[in-house]
Amino acid sequence: MASTPTLSVLRRLARQHGLVRASDAARAGVHPQTLGRLVRSGVLQRLGRGRYRLAGSPLGPHADAAAVASRVPRGVLCLLTALRLHGLGTHLPGEVWVLVPRSAGRPRSAWPELRVWRASGASLRVGIEEMVVDGVKTRVTGASRTVVDCFRRRSVVGVEVAIEALRAGLEGRRFTAGQVAEHARALRCWTVVRPYLEAMS
Repeated sequence: MASTPTLSVLRRLARQHGLVRASDAARAGVHPQTLGRLVRSGVLQRLGRGRYRLAGSPLGPHADAAAVASRVPRGVLCLLTALRLHGLGTHLPGEVWVLVPRSAGRPRSAWPELRVWRASGASLRVGIEEMVVDGVKTRVTGASRTVVDCFRRRSVVGVEVAIEALRAGLEGRRFTAGQVAEHARALRCWTVVRPYLEAMS
């Protein structure tokens, strides 16, 4: 059984980050072997390599995205995952979609499952924002950039998903038509996006 001070440390880390990361626990003085004992005794549940949660504690609504953001620091959450984080549309992906530099190694994850996209140049610079997701600082494509990406990848996500997100973002004033046009031009997708945007503007 864990000591009261150890449990207090783990509870504090879980409140701060939405989950317990082995690296944070080590910095707080909790030995990795202690984490292993706590998993075996049922106090902790292992979510993936170096990621745990206290048994019985609810996961935050975006714990899967937060886990990927903390594990893939050069990654950018994108497409269907970014739509969910921005509250656009109704699609609930079973994977976390992440954009990584072409030169980066492939991220590995037992949990959650990943859908990895590779990019370079403007795709890694245009419309990238930071937000805090379940206590973790996270890089994510902004709302209008995400909609443009959905049109760019319409053969994968479905054009109806892109249209729904565009409509929701414009009606909810999450972005302007001008912002969508700017990102579409920067990402060389204006000819695809333009007719949909003009129909809704």
